Amino acid sequence: MEEKEKKENFFVKGAQEFKAFINRGNVVDMAVGVVMGSAFGSIINSFVDDLLMPIFGILMGGKGVSDLSFRINNATIAYGAFIQTVLDFVIIAFCVFIMVKLFSKLRRPAKKEEVSQKSAEVELLEEIRDLLKKKK
Repeated sequence: MEEKEKKENFFVKGAQEFKAFINRGNVVDMAVGVVMGSAFGSIINSFVDDLLMPIFGILMGGKGVSDLSFRINNATIAYGAFIQTVLDFVIIAFCVFIMVKLFSKLRRPAKKEEVSQKSAEVELLEEIRDLLKKKK
């Protein structure tokens, strides 16, 4: 019986630790970020593959960028696929950069203009100083 109780305690304790881990805000935020990042990546890939690359293909005489390659003996070097991947990365990185800038701008609290409210004593002293300067 003791061995069975140890196993049950082990699983109960493990479940409690897992629950505490999942309930932390960072884990949930990270999970949401991963899902949103994946969806955003799909949108950008579609933008690149379905809109930008056909335009590049038209400019290159009807040949798609990913189709670019050359042969050396029996080996085919498909450098176009590499260029396509680099372009995808650069465009995704640029879009993420823009989004981060926008979100950080939205999250930043608006700067409050500091209104200098001088006490009556300070204003009086400044007036006396200014009058003394005029007399000299």
